[in-house]
Amino acid sequence: MNADVKMRRLGMIMEPKAGEANEVEGVLNPAAVRGRDGQLYLFPRLVAKGNYSRVGIARVLFDKSGDPTGVERLGVVLEPEADYELGPDGRGGCEDPRVTYIPEFDHYVMTYTAFSRHGPRIALAVSDDLFAWRRVGLVKFHPFEGVCFDGIDNKDASLFPVQIPGPSGKPAFAMVHRPLFPGTRPEETAHRPTSRKIDPDRECIWISYCHVDGKADSHKVHQFVSHRKLACPVAPWEILKIGGGTPPIMSSLGWLFFYHGVHDTGQPSPTGHHLSYSAGAMVLSKTRPTHILYRSPEPVLVPEGPLEMTGTVENVVFPTGVDRRDDLGQPDRFDVYYGMADDRIGAASLDLKAASAAMLSGQAAQRAAPDGHR
Repeated sequence: MNADVKMRRLGMIMEPKAGEANEVEGVLNPAAVRGRDGQLYLFPRLVAKGNYSRVGIARVLFDKSGDPTGVERLGVVLEPEADYELGPDGRGGCEDPRVTYIPEFDHYVMTYTAFSRHGPRIALAVSDDLFAWRRVGLVKFHPFEGVCFDGIDNKDASLFPVQIPGPSGKPAFAMVHRPLFPGTRPEETAHRPTSRKIDPDRECIWISYCHVDGKADSHKVHQFVSHRKLACPVAPWEILKIGGGTPPIMSSLGWLFFYHGVHDTGQPSPTGHHLSYSAGAMVLSKTRPTHILYRSPEPVLVPEGPLEMTGTVENVVFPTGVDRRDDLGQPDRFDVYYGMADDRIGAASLDLKAASAAMLSGQAAQRAAPDGHR
C-alpha cells in the first residue's frame, strides 16, 4: 500500500437482503449521486438467480459524524427490457451503472452495461429526478486510426459532468471507458508471461468525445467520434488489466478519477480464483484531461478481510461511485462506494488534503500511458 495515499474504510453499507429474489446473487458496483434534495442516492447492481441484473435505487443513511452507515431501499429503476439488454433463454442484464449530473442539461445521465446475446455494451439513460429513467440506447463509437470500437465488448464507462477540450481544442462531451478487445481480459492475459508486451491500443483506458452542434441535448450524446488514450497497465498491481471506475470529479488538484487494476496473486483460492482487483487514483489536468498529473504507484485500496476476500468473486474491491462531501463543508473529502467481492457494497474515504503532498510531489506523474499523454 502506498504509505502516503490511503483510503479510510468506512465499512460495508449494503448486502443482499434475506428473502429478496432480486438480490439473491449479490448487490454490488453502485453509482452514487446527489439528488436535487441534497440526499445521496446509490444505484446498485442487483443480481437475481442466473446472474440476471437490474439497477436499483437506495438512499444512503449517515451517522452524526457524516459517515455512511447503511441504505434505505427504494426499488428498481432499470431492468432488462430493450433488445440490447436481453440475452438468450431469458437472460440479460442492466449492470454496473455510473450516474453523472450534467448542469448543461439540468438532468442526470446514466451509463450502464447492457448485457445481451452479443455481450456487454455501453448504454445510456437519462432522468430528471433519479427515479424515472428514459433509455437513449447503445453508445456508438467511430473507428480511430485502425482501432474499431463498435462490436467490441465494453464496460465501466462514465461521463465528465461538463464539456472538456476535445482533440481539436473544441469543447466536447467526453466519456472514459475501457473496451474489452479479444485477448485483453485478465483471465486471458494471466496466461501470458509477465514480460509480455502491452498493446497500447487494446489494453488501455480511453477518453472518447462527442461533439454536439446547436443546443445541447443529452439524447444527442451517444455518437463518440474522436478518441484519445488515457492510460495503459504499468505497475505490477494493474499489470493484467486496467479499467474504469468512478466518474471523473473535480477536485482542488484537477479531475480526480478512481480506477481499477488487476494482478495475479499467484495463490489460487479454494474456488480456483487467483486474480486480485484493487483501486488506484489518478488526477487529470483541469484544462487537458488526457494529461495525467498523478497516478498512484500503489493501489489506494486493496482487498482485505473476509468481506472483500470471500464472496461471489474473491479478492475484489471495485470502485464505481464517488461523493465529494460538500454537504459537510469538506470539499477535499471524497467518499468512494465500491463492490466487495462482487457480493456487497462498501465505502471508503480519501482525504485529498492529506494526500496532496504525495500527489504534488510528482513521484508518480511519469507513470502515465506510453503514448505520450502525460
